[in-house]
Amino acid sequence: MFSLTEVASLNDIQPTYRILKPWWDVFMDYLGIVMLMLAIFSGTMQLTKDQVVCLPIMEQTPEGAGGFLGPQPPEIVDSLWNKESAVGEQAAPLMARRPPDSIAPTVHFTQSGTLGQPQPTGVRTKLDFQQYVFVNQMCYHVALPWYSKYFPYLALIHTIVLMVSSNFWFKYPKTSSKIEHFVSILGKCFESPWTTKALSETACEDSEENKQRLAGASSLLKHLSTCSEEGSPNQSVPMLTKPGLTFSAEKLVSEVPAMTILDKKDGEQAKALFEKVRKFRAHVEDSDLIYRLYAIQTVIKTVKFILILCYTMTFVASIEFDHVCEPEIKHLTGYTKFHCTHNMAFMLKKLLVSYIALICVYGIICIYTLFWLFRRPLKEYSFEKVREESSFSDIPDVKNDFAFLLHMVDQYDQLYSKRFGVFLSEVSENKLREISLNHEWTFEKLRQHVTRNSQEKLELHLFMLSGVPDAVFDLTDLEILKLELIPEARITAKISQMINLQELHLYHCPAKVEQTAFIFLRDHLRCLHVKFTDVAEIPSWVYLLKNLRELYLVGNLNSENNKMIGLESLRDLRHLNILHLKSNLTKIPTNITDLSPHLIKLVIHNDGTKLLVLNSLKKIMNLAELELLNCELERIPHAIFSLNNLQELDLKSNNIRTIEEIISFQHLKRLTCLKLWHNKIITIPLSISHVKNLESLYLSHNKLECLPSSLFTLPKLRYLDVSHNSVVVIPLEAGFLQNLQHFAITGNKVEVVPKQLFKCNKLRTLCLGHNCISSIPEKIGQLSQLTHLELKGNCLDRLPAQLGQCSLLHRSCLIVEDHLFDSLPMEAKESINQDSSASFPNGCKCLSDGR
Repeated sequence: MFSLTEVASLNDIQPTYRILKPWWDVFMDYLGIVMLMLAIFSGTMQLTKDQVVCLPIMEQTPEGAGGFLGPQPPEIVDSLWNKESAVGEQAAPLMARRPPDSIAPTVHFTQSGTLGQPQPTGVRTKLDFQQYVFVNQMCYHVALPWYSKYFPYLALIHTIVLMVSSNFWFKYPKTSSKIEHFVSILGKCFESPWTTKALSETACEDSEENKQRLAGASSLLKHLSTCSEEGSPNQSVPMLTKPGLTFSAEKLVSEVPAMTILDKKDGEQAKALFEKVRKFRAHVEDSDLIYRLYAIQTVIKTVKFILILCYTMTFVASIEFDHVCEPEIKHLTGYTKFHCTHNMAFMLKKLLVSYIALICVYGIICIYTLFWLFRRPLKEYSFEKVREESSFSDIPDVKNDFAFLLHMVDQYDQLYSKRFGVFLSEVSENKLREISLNHEWTFEKLRQHVTRNSQEKLELHLFMLSGVPDAVFDLTDLEILKLELIPEARITAKISQMINLQELHLYHCPAKVEQTAFIFLRDHLRCLHVKFTDVAEIPSWVYLLKNLRELYLVGNLNSENNKMIGLESLRDLRHLNILHLKSNLTKIPTNITDLSPHLIKLVIHNDGTKLLVLNSLKKIMNLAELELLNCELERIPHAIFSLNNLQELDLKSNNIRTIEEIISFQHLKRLTCLKLWHNKIITIPLSISHVKNLESLYLSHNKLECLPSSLFTLPKLRYLDVSHNSVVVIPLEAGFLQNLQHFAITGNKVEVVPKQLFKCNKLRTLCLGHNCISSIPEKIGQLSQLTHLELKGNCLDRLPAQLGQCSLLHRSCLIVEDHLFDSLPMEAKESINQDSSASFPNGCKCLSDGR
């Protein structure tokens, strides 16, 4: 027989799982151990002590073979004992095991007459000892009820089944892994230093708030009482008659105690725990397998209890001490019936009654467990109480197996759920990140990342951090702040120290702003860049910056149906002058008209989406600069011709093929710059000569093959760019452009440079590179203002020596092959090689590259 310790190991669950065993499971485990001990005790007693003792029942007294009644003489008894003695040596081992009443025949002695001379009485049988042993064994299997023989084994089997049913969910592969991870994470969260710190700080914050609230209320009450005492008796004292009236003082803006920095190792462990909790929640919340398995095993235990109780109550009455046995062995013993006694009957009956009592208690607990399982939804768990008691108001409710496991933990100790909720809170996670971030990004480290941009402004770019370090707001001389991919960016009141900050970039960074910080930004911020994926990511406070001058929005501004624009009202942007929209608009947002009184520049970069509706443009009457880039326009929109104050128009990267509407630009008296580059324009209409005020014309990267002579009749034209086309001839009328300063015809098919071009005495930049030019006229020396000359990529054999007469031209701004430059006379090279402090800073910039 195996030991109790070995069997009890079936119920041995790791101590760490105790937090998932409510009181009823623990109580049922103890009941199982008691039932197990009872079964093992019964089995042990039955194996060692269980037997029946049988005597034959005398139906009649056959001659010579039967028994005899009445007193017997002593010599008969002596002969009986002598007979028994004759086989004594053979039967000695067996006689030692049988009880005295089964060794000898039934003989009763009484005293009669003389003391010490007993008289035999009773019934005498003629059965040998071996026959009694045989009869006892036969009757044990024939007369004894089966339940009396197998009760201990049934009890043991039932107990093992109940124990397995109670702990099956801890061992089943589909649930054991989740339970193991949950217990591990829960234990780490419970013992984490961050949990203690977060809860203690919450308690401190609540304490501070209560103190301030009480202080405010008491001071207000004191003030009122003082006023009432000082008042004259004749004056009526105001009475507070409203029962619901309460005093409230404005919450003072106090300095929050600095958060002590955790040990770096503790901080890293807390970060890992947040990640584990997030992944575990996503993994467990998608099913309710643990809940269903626990419910099924509880139902199985209940059914098992009912089954055991039913048949046990039926057979409990069959356990008796006396039994009549008819083993059909008359041919061996001469007797048909035997009267038997079962020596374990009394104890088995007591043990069975005890077992029934234990089973009843077990069943009541199972029924209670079923009631607990189905009386309320255990697949939902709310942290409402934890949210009320702490500052972590964002702890999410959980569902399915995650919720069920937390309900089970609550039966053990609700403190586990409270401490675990800290790691479900985004506020708590953000606090931890803030501590780690501030510890890593100190003022000295941030200062090292400050750079100067091309405009000589101090700029700081923070990329993919968990938040905005507090030390950023100590950089008081910073002018430009760029925050990119910082999902939890938070701008605090300390930004009011950055008095020089004028430009803010938020790239995929929906920053949250405190009230004091917003007031500062509203009054001081001049330029804001916002890059987003969906229009809902634009912070709402952006639309309230009344002193904002420039706003750049980059992202998807269309809603799902691609018909409505998601921008909120821009009415509060009272001083906005420049609006840049890089999106996929199908129409210009109507709420842009809110900016019509003060909007000067509008840029729409559409990334290849066709802009169909432009009627809103007509209402922006003060617009001076308009850029419609990559909008898939095929013609110049007619709405543009209503913008009387328009000075610059840029239609870059569209599908414009014809510009016959250009004649309408003559009504735009202030239009000075027209950019039609990167299109598919084939010809320039002659009507371009009517746009008299045009000063800059960009026609690069088109499909032009010729330049009309009317183009060179524009008296104010200073900049002309026709590079990267298919132009073969530069018209002789080019010399009429007396105000021309920049001329770019790079990347065409020009073979001859007309001498008339060099009559443009104000020419400063001349880009003739990558053509088919074989020679440069000597009159190029007349260009006394020339500062930039590009000749590279032609078929030149030499350069004219007159280049040395261009006093403002220097080697760094002469773009030509080295061997051609070396062919110049020494005097010309020395003149060009001279450094001149009087050279124009922008004179070396050729705009034929499309800029």
